[in-house]
Amino acid sequence: MGKKQVMLPASEVDLTAVKYIPEKIQAPHLTGVWFKFFLKLVEAPGIGSLIMNHLKNENKFDEKLRYTVIPETPMFKPEFPPQEPELAVVGLEEDGKPEERVELALKHLPEYDPASNWSGDSTASFRYWKIRDYAYAYRSKFTTPSMVAERFISAIEEFHNKKPPSPLLISFDPDEVRKQAAASTQRFEQGNPLSILDGIFMAIKDDIDCYPHPSKGATTWMHEVREVKKDAVSVSRLRSCGAILVGKANMHELGMGTTGNNANYGTTRNPHDPDRYTGGSSSGPAAIVASGLCSAALGTDGGGSIRIPSSLCGVVGLKSTYGRTDMEGSLCGAGTVEIIGPIAATVEDTILVYAAILGSSPANRISLRPTLPCVPDFSSQESSQSLESLRLGKYTEWFNDVFSVDISDKCENVLSRLSEDHGCKTVEIVIPELHEMRTAHLVSIGSECLCSMNPDCEDGKGPRLTYDTRTNLALFRSFTAADYVAAQRLRRRIMYFHMEIFKKVDVIVTPTTGMTAPRIPPSALNVGETDLQVSGNLMRFIITANLLGLPAVSVPVGYDKQGLPIGIQLIGRPWCEASILRLAAAIEETCAEPKKKPVQFYDILKGN
Repeated sequence: MGKKQVMLPASEVDLTAVKYIPEKIQAPHLTGVWFKFFLKLVEAPGIGSLIMNHLKNENKFDEKLRYTVIPETPMFKPEFPPQEPELAVVGLEEDGKPEERVELALKHLPEYDPASNWSGDSTASFRYWKIRDYAYAYRSKFTTPSMVAERFISAIEEFHNKKPPSPLLISFDPDEVRKQAAASTQRFEQGNPLSILDGIFMAIKDDIDCYPHPSKGATTWMHEVREVKKDAVSVSRLRSCGAILVGKANMHELGMGTTGNNANYGTTRNPHDPDRYTGGSSSGPAAIVASGLCSAALGTDGGGSIRIPSSLCGVVGLKSTYGRTDMEGSLCGAGTVEIIGPIAATVEDTILVYAAILGSSPANRISLRPTLPCVPDFSSQESSQSLESLRLGKYTEWFNDVFSVDISDKCENVLSRLSEDHGCKTVEIVIPELHEMRTAHLVSIGSECLCSMNPDCEDGKGPRLTYDTRTNLALFRSFTAADYVAAQRLRRRIMYFHMEIFKKVDVIVTPTTGMTAPRIPPSALNVGETDLQVSGNLMRFIITANLLGLPAVSVPVGYDKQGLPIGIQLIGRPWCEASILRLAAAIEETCAEPKKKPVQFYDILKGN
């Protein structure tokens, strides 16, 4: 008796009484032989259930789900109220050709002169080549896609021969890259490239289909039970634009981790410090972009898997509104928290890739009723005015709950610069029930992952998964149907709170992660590790966009005292990607520190 709790309806919650309580995750940090021993225990009948129940009790799972009356009805996938139209935007036709969408987005980008950068001072401060730089070099015959392909292939071979190995690509065929590059080179020679993305090198995360490569999800066996017969929808759209798809990028196995650790193929290293993680689970896509080897990559994001590695590697990562991109052809296409999205070196390049891949599936158009997708119109006279009118929501106690004060200081400086340079107004907000949101997200993504994995695990494939994946699955198996329904009740409740917040602000601003890139324990390389404290720090600000399906982008803003990248996250209203991309571009242009050249960087455009 006495365990039952009753929540007030969300509409009756007194926000002035909300107190921020930092969350302390109770779980062991294990690697090596102790991790193996722990896994044997949690997979053992009887004692495994006792261990998982103890961990859940320590973290108040049952208190939030089983002992609490949640008055809201379940929301089994995001449901969005109608939104006010965005200002100074260009509408892109979902059913139009991807290359036409890309060209329309290109026309409305800020003015840019690639010629000045191509012939500029090589001793100038470091910068990434933009997609427009590659296109200019190809059109001007300074280089060709085939020449760049040879530099790319050499760099990948050098990278993969490093000791210890840290492969960026799990599946890579040099001849396939040469074939695509030769076709692109011929199109430029004939004067008819398919789009600005023609000849642009891009990697595809290993849980997204890219024919003829297998999709392993970084496992050792997924390709044995799931044959790839064609490109995923998003990949086919890039291919129609002429992008050179270099192969399948490394990742945390099945996306079930935040560090990028992979004992199957080797752990991708952070280009800014090879002794540190990239973040996950889109570790390979972020690292290959940060290393200069690709202008962009596709990742998936169900729990920060695009934004976390983008932040830790110093690049841009976009999670669009749930349903904005078609998930057909991905390993997690049936989930309610995950999207396919771009990682790129700059905001501009992110916009171009986003324009190519966007387009809801037929089913989501019926259930979600998406608005017309838009990108910022930087050429419009209204563009600066729309920036000035943006109200930025900041929950200060949450904003400052970071492992290093360098993170909150850099992000706070960005808010000050946005106010001074662009007239943006920062509004203090309160977000209730953040701990409940974390629990609801974990139960949702865990139950959905388990549902998709169960048939193969029951068919004998489970023991071939890595130790950390198996540990996660053991936790997910402890969730009940009642837990899942309670989590969906919480989803509706937390959606209500956020839609009320968005009546007062246009964008919620947070650091992307609560810590910069963590060190890789040597003992974790062969066996993996479980460290939920690190996961909690990396995911602290991430979950909102996944559980509620909101758009969010991570933009690099500077470095901590150790020279590790820091990102700021912008969370937007449903379907309002253009607003957060416009703000991201302003941050990149006027508020961020000058970029530092990563320790591991390759200039494949000029080859020097």
